[in-house]
Amino acid sequence: MALPLRFEKAEFVRSAGAPDQFLRDGLPQIVFAGRSNVGKSSVLNRLVNRKNLAHVGASPGKTTQVNYFRVDGRLYLVDLPGYGYAKVPLAEKARWGRLMEAFFRTVPFTAGVLLVDIRHRPTAEDGTMFRWFRDSRRPVIVAANKLDKLKKSQVQPCLDVITEALELTEADRLIPFSAEKGMGKEDLQTEILRFCGM
Repeated sequence: MALPLRFEKAEFVRSAGAPDQFLRDGLPQIVFAGRSNVGKSSVLNRLVNRKNLAHVGASPGKTTQVNYFRVDGRLYLVDLPGYGYAKVPLAEKARWGRLMEAFFRTVPFTAGVLLVDIRHRPTAEDGTMFRWFRDSRRPVIVAANKLDKLKKSQVQPCLDVITEALELTEADRLIPFSAEKGMGKEDLQTEILRFCGM
């Protein structure tokens, strides 16, 4: 019987700024995508019980390359550049777009995690990213971050908005999450392990 995966045993491996730097070594890859201000780095840090494995920037849009974090030597958490909010030149945004298109076209990743802000209706860009995951024929989880900012009575109506905006089906997994408080962490870890056959 395989040993349990130790999420806290995580290490930064590399940043890929060009397609020839993408990792294709056969280990499962769980790909995280989301808007620049959705708290992607904080979610990754919460998953591995580390404060600063993924850099949390004071201003959104700090992830400008594809970042790879190896967990327990057995899988990668892959952090894609954020989109939508960052105050960067259009040429840089275009470079990110080309990098991500190349990633989706050429990397045989295992599953995707789309991060959205539970308080807001997903944007058109969130919808585009969700479709990229769908079109890749890989499983995708939607994790709705910032759960701690809502009252209990607000949670289900907000999840309903996300479900409707992204046209989620009964088969899709939508996980309310709080990087701040850790709510939803075990659910997301369980889904990641399931996708990786662990």
